[in-house]
Amino acid sequence: MIDFRINTICLIAFWTISFNNASAQAPASWVACNSYDGRFQVLSPGQLLEKTDSVDTPLGKLAYRVHFYQSGDKTADNLLYMISWCDYPEGSIAADSTDLLEAFFDATMESAAFSVKGKVVYSDAYSQEDYPGRIWRIDYLDGNAIIKTRAFVVGSRYYALQTVALKEKHLNPSAEKFFDSFRLVKSSKPTTAKRKKSG
Repeated sequence: MIDFRINTICLIAFWTISFNNASAQAPASWVACNSYDGRFQVLSPGQLLEKTDSVDTPLGKLAYRVHFYQSGDKTADNLLYMISWCDYPEGSIAADSTDLLEAFFDATMESAAFSVKGKVVYSDAYSQEDYPGRIWRIDYLDGNAIIKTRAFVVGSRYYALQTVALKEKHLNPSAEKFFDSFRLVKSSKPTTAKRKKSG
């Protein structure tokens, strides 16, 4: 059973981390970023910083992980690029139940909008490598800023990819490059090939 209270708490923690603790960085070339724990790889305009927030919930303490890049350039296509993920207890997200997943994404989306005093203006079904998800857009700061999200569930893990841009720049190729470059990777540790004996 999904506990929407946990989802709301995690989202609020995420926005607090992203906006209050992100330090402005100089623009940089796009780089490949890999996360072993997150089991993903992605391209970003600069090296992603990482922050973990432990949240006490009715189901115990959850670790909410955020990887982000914030541009110091006010004219950049996107002011913020983010990937967040959270492992829920087994069985708390019913990935094989369409109705429960729909309710989960609805609550997630509305909680995200509420946390920034924004409004959901678009939402649609989405899948990441055949995993169920949702895309949505939130307008906030009186419609002057836009958050785009691609979210999906893999087993009991929730992922969200997000960009933040000023309204006049929200249709930009950099956001699509970031979103489309995301790939899930296998969780198994790489094995070292045996060396051939010489002689």
